[in-house]
Amino acid sequence: MTVACPILHVDMDAFYASVMIRDRPELQHVPVVVGGGHRGVVLSANYPARGYGIRSGMPGAEAARLCPDAVTMAPDFGLLTPVSKAIMETFRTITPVVEVTSLDEAFLDVRGAVRLFGPPEAIAERLRSRVRAEHGITCSVGIAASVSVAKLASRQAKPDGVRVIRPERFVAEVHPLDIGVLYGVGEATRQRLQRLGLITVGDVAAIPVDLLRRMVGRHLGGRLHALVWGTDRTELVAGGAGVFGFGEGEPEGSMGAQHTLAVDIRDRVALRRELLRLTARVVARVRGARRTGRTVTVTVRYSDFTTVQRSRTLPERTDVTQEVYAVAVALLDGLLDARRPRPAAVRLVGVRVEGLRHVRSGDGRQLALGDRDPGWIDADRAVDRAVDRFGHAAVRRASLL
Repeated sequence: MTVACPILHVDMDAFYASVMIRDRPELQHVPVVVGGGHRGVVLSANYPARGYGIRSGMPGAEAARLCPDAVTMAPDFGLLTPVSKAIMETFRTITPVVEVTSLDEAFLDVRGAVRLFGPPEAIAERLRSRVRAEHGITCSVGIAASVSVAKLASRQAKPDGVRVIRPERFVAEVHPLDIGVLYGVGEATRQRLQRLGLITVGDVAAIPVDLLRRMVGRHLGGRLHALVWGTDRTELVAGGAGVFGFGEGEPEGSMGAQHTLAVDIRDRVALRRELLRLTARVVARVRGARRTGRTVTVTVRYSDFTTVQRSRTLPERTDVTQEVYAVAVALLDGLLDARRPRPAAVRLVGVRVEGLRHVRSGDGRQLALGDRDPGWIDADRAVDRAVDRFGHAAVRRASLL
């Protein structure tokens, strides 16, 4: 059976806040902020808090200024993660093709479910009803023919609604909108396009793809062309998402961690130490999942909230902490050097290992002629065994004591 709009994007409404207060009726109608605090960023705000202008990703100090009386709660991932997993299992009772992108959202391909449950709109209503009944929170569902359009539709459906954007209505409904509404078009790209006089989705769609590529680069131009015509990805990859740092989702092909520092830091040695701590944590998880990766990405957020990333791909796959850290330090130094002559203060640092693959029996690296194995692999395995038996405080690198 041909289904014109087989992709659903299901997004929980204010997931962190909704789960944290679902058993606390006295907080249902007062502003609640999850995360934030003096140094952190807001992870989630319920809808009363959003009425004051508080949004996810906002500095906690700004949220406190907008609504001094808001109730601030720390995220409890011991509560949030099981709820997320249970919701994803609810989705899988409808279709096995569930691409999880974070704790609180996923894409579903329902073309194989319509015979049992009816058209996508009926499936969306079924999912919303089950999430509310089984998990005590609400969700919004976008329905479309492609991933990016389904994501846009779910945003427009919030809160607690369903929105369909049909292919034949895409131009009329989406082309008049600001280009920044599209999934994958961040603020930097939006501003870049605005400087070129391209304000709406339709403005970008009017540019021939070859010209667009010359204007903004081959890769970005091709991706934008697909987005503004709703012809981006239509096939999903069933898979899960992990949890790192503040509980953001991460694709199945990567693992990472990031940390907002207690105070802004300019000292390079202190930043390297924090990067080592994060790297050791991430690569231990990579080994625990029996995976290896090839690409290392470092994220830095400066005191002015400018966030930058740099990546480097290794010649061979690895799960060795020291090898990942060596690349991460070089990337960090490059980011810091770019802000010379005066070192910029850093408020957040993060590291990610990407391009993960499962380790198969017989996998292993061959040392080049004359190379010596420095022993880091054995050291990592010994640390893993000690941590498994005695806990994370059992073994630490000397520089982190």
